[in-house]
Amino acid sequence: MKHLRRGLALLIAILACALPAAASAAPNYVSLGDSYTAGPFIPVWIPPWGCLKSDHNYSHLSAPDIGLALHDPSCSGAETEDMTQTQGVSPEPNPPQFNAIDADTQVVTLGIGGNDIGFSSLAQDCFSPQPNSGSPCKDKYTAGGTDQISQRIADTAPKVAGVLQGIHTRAPGARVYVVNYPAIFPDSGPSCYPILPVADGDAVWLRDKEKELNQMLADQAAANSAGVVDWYTASIGHDACQPPGFKWVEGPVPNNAAAPVHPNLLGMIGASKLVTAAAKGP
Repeated sequence: MKHLRRGLALLIAILACALPAAASAAPNYVSLGDSYTAGPFIPVWIPPWGCLKSDHNYSHLSAPDIGLALHDPSCSGAETEDMTQTQGVSPEPNPPQFNAIDADTQVVTLGIGGNDIGFSSLAQDCFSPQPNSGSPCKDKYTAGGTDQISQRIADTAPKVAGVLQGIHTRAPGARVYVVNYPAIFPDSGPSCYPILPVADGDAVWLRDKEKELNQMLADQAAANSAGVVDWYTASIGHDACQPPGFKWVEGPVPNNAAAPVHPNLLGMIGASKLVTAAAKGP
C-alpha cells in the first residue's frame, strides 16, 4: 500500500508538470455607471434584476468591437458612493462596482453623477400640468439667490474625482473615459409640450443644468487623467422632442422600450459607437 501511495503521488506530480499553467485573467473592459449606462427596460433584462440592466446597453454593444471581455457592474440608481459600497437594490444587492476592476482591466468607462445631484427627481418635480411660458421650477430651486442644483453639481465634483482616482489606483494601466449624459431637451429654444411637459423657462434652465453637469464631468476627467466620451454632442438633434426613429432619449411617456426620460436602443447604439472609437483610438 505504501508503494502504491508513492506511485500515485509520483503520477500526480508528473501530470501536474505536464498540464499548462492556469490561464491569467483575460484583458477586459469595465463599464461603471448608473441607469444611463445600465439601460433600464431596453430588452433584454439581465441580472442582478434590481439594477434594471440591459444586454443591449452601450457597453454590451461595444465590447465585441473593442475585442475585450466585458465586466458590466452598472446599476440603475447608482451614485458615486456605489463604486465602493454595496447598492441595496432588490431582490439582490449589487456589489461595489469597483469589484469588477482587476489588474487586467484595459478600458474603463464611467457614467455617473446624475443621481448624486438628483437629476431624475428634479426633472419629474419640474413637470407642469399645463403649458407655461414662465419658469416655476427654476424659481423654486433658485429662491434666495442660490441655485441649489448648481451647488449640488459643485458638491459632486470631488466625488467624481475620487472615483476616477480610485479607478487609476486599481487599474493603473487602464485607459479611462467619462461618458457624459445625452441631450434630453433640444439644444436650443423651448421644450416640446406635452412630450416634455415643462414650462418654457424651465426647459432652458434644465438644459443649462445638464450642460453644467456635463462640463463638471469633463473638468474632472481632464484633472484626473481620463478622456471624455461626448454622448451629449452626438445626441444633438436626437433629443426626446424628436419623433420615434430619431430620438435617442425618451420622454416621460416612452414611445420605445426604455425607462421614462432615459436613453432607448438608438441612444445606446449611438453611445456604443463613441465608446468603441475611443477605446480603439490612439
